[in-house]
Amino acid sequence: MLVHGTTRRRPVQRGIFLASDTELTAFLAGVERRAFKQAVLLLRDEAGALDAVQEAMMRLATRYGDRPSDEWPMLFQRILQNVVRDMLRRQKVRNLWVSMWSGFSRGDPEEDAGDPLDTLEAADASNLRLAPENLAGRHQMLAIIEAEIQRLPQRQREAFLMRYWEDMDTAETAAAMGCSEGSVKTHCSRATRTLAAALKAKGITL
Repeated sequence: MLVHGTTRRRPVQRGIFLASDTELTAFLAGVERRAFKQAVLLLRDEAGALDAVQEAMMRLATRYGDRPSDEWPMLFQRILQNVVRDMLRRQKVRNLWVSMWSGFSRGDPEEDAGDPLDTLEAADASNLRLAPENLAGRHQMLAIIEAEIQRLPQRQREAFLMRYWEDMDTAETAAAMGCSEGSVKTHCSRATRTLAAALKAKGITL
């Protein structure tokens, strides 16, 4: 998992010797185990925790590797917390998507103007505290949904991923896609119905 670099001394700035790549590697090796345990406790998912720690280490190395080494502990903690927070936010949206699929698929099948995410009720942190016996089924469901997402037309897939996977609002998605907010809602509505039909065809009903 460690981010390796070459061994060289960094230039002196204002009388301060900046850290070498060897020192950076040693620092990352020293914080790796504690960071992983911390991420596991926050995410309750070992695979996700590994990804979070790896991402935090890469960000520190690429963005702040030339900083004095005494700044690294605080910087690394800040980066790790931001990475975990982003992962939890996306996890919450994905869990909401699975648990409320049936609500998304209701309504007039000919209506394209509505964005299914608008029907979601606010959820608290309890959505993240899933019982172990439910996690396997939820992970399987997410794997099926992700496979079906890849089959969507490109614009529907882009709108769906930005709105539901990346938790972007309608205006942000419209700006990123270069289209109107109405078009985003239409793409999301059509993608939702397509995915719901694909799940139903596989015998999955929620």
